[in-house]
Amino acid sequence: MKTVAIIPAAGAGKRLKSHIAKQYLLLNSVPVLVHTLKVFQESKEIDEIIIALPLEDLIYIRQELLEKYGLTKITNTVAGGKERQDSVRNCLMVIEGKCDLVVIHDAVRPFVTEELIKSVVDAAKVTGASVAGTRIKDTIKEIKKDNMVSTTVPRHNIWLTQTPQAFKFKLLNEAYKIAYDENFYGTDDASLVEKMGKKVKMVEGSSENIKITTKEDMLIAEALMKMRNKAVTRSGIGYDSHRLVSGRKLILGGVKIPFDKGLDGHSDADVLIHAVCDALLGASGIKDIGRHFPDNDPEFKDISSMIILEKVNEIIAAQGFSVNNVDATVVMEKPRLAPYAAKMISNIARVLNIPESCVNVKAKTNEGMGFVGRNEGVAVFAIVTIAERK
Repeated sequence: MKTVAIIPAAGAGKRLKSHIAKQYLLLNSVPVLVHTLKVFQESKEIDEIIIALPLEDLIYIRQELLEKYGLTKITNTVAGGKERQDSVRNCLMVIEGKCDLVVIHDAVRPFVTEELIKSVVDAAKVTGASVAGTRIKDTIKEIKKDNMVSTTVPRHNIWLTQTPQAFKFKLLNEAYKIAYDENFYGTDDASLVEKMGKKVKMVEGSSENIKITTKEDMLIAEALMKMRNKAVTRSGIGYDSHRLVSGRKLILGGVKIPFDKGLDGHSDADVLIHAVCDALLGASGIKDIGRHFPDNDPEFKDISSMIILEKVNEIIAAQGFSVNNVDATVVMEKPRLAPYAAKMISNIARVLNIPESCVNVKAKTNEGMGFVGRNEGVAVFAIVTIAERK
């Protein structure tokens, strides 16, 4: 089942009264839009992401945000329309191939969670349409034009609607076609489906899933971010070394490097990735690479260590952790690694779903001393930090 996320981010943010559009405002030194996109990037429910942006921002955003933060699930960026509904429509029009579900989420709701995305997706699979929302806590009163109270509205069935909202693709397409045929603009995507007489399932959202619309909202967002940053952070150190031998490929950081020798080992012997894996497992407190991937297990014979890194990332995620950063030092006499470092960094960042700016790979010689100095082998030291997922 293919699920596409649509993020309309073409607004100007006039109500915020800022010279910077609200989706680009910095929250914990990262644009609000990026916080939102990273949750969808990491969600197992989402296969692709399409964003609607201001026309003048398309090229800049592709280069400065999408590539910089490793947002690889974004398959298309389109120019937004006059209204939010127009922007969503523009995104729907560029969906390619078979699509089963569409999830729509406000660009400026950065505190959405993977769990909430899964909840609306699961509900939409059954009912065809679902929205996130929260129950009203305050008393609701309807007033007349002179601000005099007309009536008190029973609140037990009143909910505040949020995003994400999820729909079966065919249903949403039909709803949009009817809306434009009738020149109807709804206040959210679900209202277009409701207008067709179709049922929409309400899913319990969160009071933290705020939409940043005013300056006061930004202050609340900053406070929420500070609370989240108090999550437990842990560090781990990894070390590995492998002998250089003839007749083997030299692979470091998932990059094949031309050389007359390669590293000896049960897998592809990527000593850099092995050290990073050990650091991640150590930070999580769940043994080491040898006990998870024994060197006498035929399953791992000649396996790419990038696959091992991917599995390690899944293991620590299951323990409730996500990776913050990776720093590694490769110690070898030759060949020079500088021409290949950028690709190594890109490979590691892609597998761990973190920005390339959070990965560092350095190379040092051992000044002719020891087994490294004699060009008998390669050693790697790695340190990582991980944080509890919230």
